[in-house]
Amino acid sequence: MDAKRLAARAIVDRLRAAGFQALWAGGCVRDLVMGRDAKDYDVATDATPAEVARLFPKGLLVGAQFGVVAVPGDGFITEVATFRSDGLYADGRHPVEVRYARTPQEDVQRRDFTINGLLYDPVADHVLDFVGGQADIRARRLRTIGDPRARFREDRLRMLRAVRFAARFDFAIEPVTFEAIQELAPAIHEVSAERIRDEILKILTEGGARRGFELLDQTSLLVEVLPEVKKLQGVAQPPEFHPEGDVWIHTLMMLDGLGSGAAPVRPTLALGVLLHDIGKPATFAVRERIRFDGHVEVGVKIAEDICRRLKLSSHDTGRVLELVAQHMRFKDFLNMRRATRLKFLALDGFDEHLELHRLDCLASQGDLTIYEAARRMRDETPAEVIRPQPLVSGHDLIALGYEPGPLFKRMLDTVRDAQLEGRIVTRDEALGLVRESFGTPPIPPSPES
Repeated sequence: MDAKRLAARAIVDRLRAAGFQALWAGGCVRDLVMGRDAKDYDVATDATPAEVARLFPKGLLVGAQFGVVAVPGDGFITEVATFRSDGLYADGRHPVEVRYARTPQEDVQRRDFTINGLLYDPVADHVLDFVGGQADIRARRLRTIGDPRARFREDRLRMLRAVRFAARFDFAIEPVTFEAIQELAPAIHEVSAERIRDEILKILTEGGARRGFELLDQTSLLVEVLPEVKKLQGVAQPPEFHPEGDVWIHTLMMLDGLGSGAAPVRPTLALGVLLHDIGKPATFAVRERIRFDGHVEVGVKIAEDICRRLKLSSHDTGRVLELVAQHMRFKDFLNMRRATRLKFLALDGFDEHLELHRLDCLASQGDLTIYEAARRMRDETPAEVIRPQPLVSGHDLIALGYEPGPLFKRMLDTVRDAQLEGRIVTRDEALGLVRESFGTPPIPPSPES
């Protein structure tokens, strides 16, 4: 039994010893019923936050207004929530009034989906199901607890969560729930960009990314949250390079391959896959054949707009934009000079670039020749060869008498290229190459002249 599960059981035992009801609740119970490993454990109780805090003095009132106390463990926390019955939701996210409840039956009625409304008694080893969640799991069906329109009006983000759970577990969205999402999809704009971003990243990285985006499209959410991706549909590609179909189909096939390679599915890789051809609709043209001239440069600008809109961090935005900007360079890899190849391998996050290229190939003509060559060179080349210590610096050039300026970059690039090619290996050779390539620095006039 892992540490998180042991900690959750100990919390239940202490609450019950003090005379309170206590059960495991939510996603951990769903995962246990489905035979999956639970990532985290949550406890539901009729003890008030103040009473929970007295029993667990190190607990943090992270959501006291909603009855939530975070009890720390060894590097993790267990959330302990008081049974409650929410009132009206005025802002589409937070209830205006929270009333503590006395029974678990009342508590589960406020939750989103039946599969997340299960409770578990770890002492009796018994699942408590007041909403039909187990039957829905067996039927592989996602359904809201009660009226779906009411649940989605309480929190619009639940519409994206419905897509995420259906994609992750390969469940069908129950028809009435599905129709409610289609009807209320425009209301997703009332949700903050950060919350939308987090759900999109989870859809991309938790499994079932292709189905997730197919469902986003079918529920009318895609055109609301990522209209640029919606525009990929129907954009034809030259069949000699893309026999699979239009840009949308190509992108879906790449999403389907996420997680099939050695590289982990990081959010930046997943977004890079989703957005790598985002510039094609704007650059589509037919001249002898279908062309997308400049689609990389246009795609970088569109991808930047999307990342900013979703409030992605500066670091992750930079990585995504690099994935979009560099994805076409692989076609020239076999013809690159050795120095150019090594500089390509030295890109930050090159594993993600390589994995995007692999997925790109598999979702088009299927030829992995370039991928294998780049992967082999990366694996067989020592890190100190890919990123060698510089032989000279700007300070060295100044010491030689060169005036600082734009020429310095050319000088340092020339030295680095020669170093990567193996033509120079020492500082003296580097300085000699600078003099040979750029001339001896002028002798400054003496003060007396």
